[in-house]
Amino acid sequence: MIRFTREELKDFDAVLAREWLETNGLGGFASSTPYGLNTRRYHGLLVAATHPPVGRMLLLSKFEETLVIDGQRFELSSNQYPGTISPQGHKLLQEFRLDPFPVFTYNVEGFVLEKSIFMIDGENSTVLQYRLREEENEAGEGYSSTARNIQLELRPLVSFRDYHSLAHENDFINRSIEVGQGLVSVKPYSDAPALHVAHDADETERSAYWYRNFEYRVEQERGFDFREDLYSPFALRFDLSRRGSASIIASTDQRDAARADEYRRVEIERRQEVIKRAGFEDEFLLSLVAAADQFIVARGAQKTIIAGYHWFSDWGRDTMIALPGLTLLTGRAEIARRILLEFAQHVTGGMLPNRFPDAGEAPEYNTVDATLWFFEAVRALVEHTVDYEFVRANLYDVLVDIINRHVYGTRYNIRVDEDGLLSSGADGMQLTWMDARVRERVITPRRGKPVEIQALWYNALRVMEELARKFSDETNEQRFGEMASVASESFNRLFWNEELNCLYDVVDGTERDASMRPNQIFAASLPHTMLSYERALKVVEAVRSKLLTPYGLRSLAPDDPQYVAAYTGGPEERDGKYHQGTVWAWLMGAFIIAYLKVHDEALDARGQALKWLAPFQEHLRVAGLGSISEIFDGDAPHTPRGCVAQAWSVAELLRAAAYIQT
Repeated sequence: MIRFTREELKDFDAVLAREWLETNGLGGFASSTPYGLNTRRYHGLLVAATHPPVGRMLLLSKFEETLVIDGQRFELSSNQYPGTISPQGHKLLQEFRLDPFPVFTYNVEGFVLEKSIFMIDGENSTVLQYRLREEENEAGEGYSSTARNIQLELRPLVSFRDYHSLAHENDFINRSIEVGQGLVSVKPYSDAPALHVAHDADETERSAYWYRNFEYRVEQERGFDFREDLYSPFALRFDLSRRGSASIIASTDQRDAARADEYRRVEIERRQEVIKRAGFEDEFLLSLVAAADQFIVARGAQKTIIAGYHWFSDWGRDTMIALPGLTLLTGRAEIARRILLEFAQHVTGGMLPNRFPDAGEAPEYNTVDATLWFFEAVRALVEHTVDYEFVRANLYDVLVDIINRHVYGTRYNIRVDEDGLLSSGADGMQLTWMDARVRERVITPRRGKPVEIQALWYNALRVMEELARKFSDETNEQRFGEMASVASESFNRLFWNEELNCLYDVVDGTERDASMRPNQIFAASLPHTMLSYERALKVVEAVRSKLLTPYGLRSLAPDDPQYVAAYTGGPEERDGKYHQGTVWAWLMGAFIIAYLKVHDEALDARGQALKWLAPFQEHLRVAGLGSISEIFDGDAPHTPRGCVAQAWSVAELLRAAAYIQT
């Protein structure tokens, strides 16, 4: 449980830097700050995935909440408007905790109102429950709710927009609402789904207003539009002095608020089962297992992985990297199989799709490494399950075809060169994970032969050699083994930097890029390596001395002239800094595993690795509560940036932590 006391909640800016996240297994989510004050365009109580896991629309932004005690109104909400925070309900907040989902505790005139929020797994539905309890005053006298008139008023604020956009007051909105027994339905725009609000309110008020000029401070900091108008089509009133509780289900389906407790119980049991299935006892590992569950979502009848919240969809590269940690280490191998099946169906031209766009258009094939990480995900599956029959029946032919396509050449000049290494690159394209671009300018083009691509290619060839041997495919077993040997000889001859005792980042013909970047760590961390022990040890030491921080590896060494210390500024400025020193948490997994491989005999190696993980335990309370951020500033204090919950960050830390225990 993550808990913040009343004293901690007084630090306004620190609280607003923290964000909670609830997900629904479809790509939809609910999210805000512990105050309930939205600071992003992505914050809201119901972001529905209309075409799971994409097509996400923010339907319900929030509720304006008022507790009325004997006619006196106490506003529980908080919003940022130009120059002011109004209302200031955060001052009544006594406690915030994740237990296991967001729980807000308000103290008003001696009465304590507790609000909880969770989503129903497999539905675009968010459940809100309010419970009133009494507390004693300083004299030890109890307050009796039955002796007071206590009402709760809730007014929904809706936006009905693509979750990347913002809403503004307009004359096109449909103001009609449908009011039934315990249900209010609204459909402000014809091209949006209806929002059904199930409730157990005592009164529904038909009154509509526009609330103008909400400001989202994080969007302003990030250089985006940051003002929005929200529409309120009705209000609900609950008599808490009569029954002490209120329940609401906001959904794209018609639900019954009387089932709120049942939904709560089922969701708690589901999460407990996720934790239990993983089989860990370590508290940090269990926290990562809980976080891992948020990224696994439906894609049609199969499964996929959301790369990060709030704005990413499912990416091929991120999915394959995250798959072992999120599924196999958490005891969910069947989900791993379903993910691999789904992506295998989309392989064309020997390439795995890199991204499924939010609007549901055709997949994008624009990466050299996503396909190679596919082989490592398959290898991890058989390592954990020994399910070779699944691979033989469903994946082996696809994998063989991928190798063949790379030998003959596929998109963007991706092909095996005469030296057995994998070359790639095309004008205006960024094919590796360092894929930032500003308009037509590719920040880190890395054309030719990037170091991690060669490490992944060699690893893929050895994986295929093993599979061919297992399946008695002698011709391919010999072919893949010979290809791997040729690649290994060329790699060690071309990539070793004698001067710096590490690997070049990119080799392109006679050109060598000696930039100190973290990509070389994969040549030491992957199961199949081309490096001798001595060279692997030197690579790990070079990366440790130049790139290691408490929150991952820098993407560029600080002594490089292009190094950027902080990931700040507008969109284009930030894109230019994305891989120029910014720290990436996911790289800590490969680093720790590589470190332990070369220091396996050292008595304190695992203790040192645990020390490197320790800062992430505190980070669970800092940005995306209970999860791991995407990136951090290169220089101390290494402020978290980017997505507050990133799949491969969680997955790779989980993999590293589990590796330490083996």
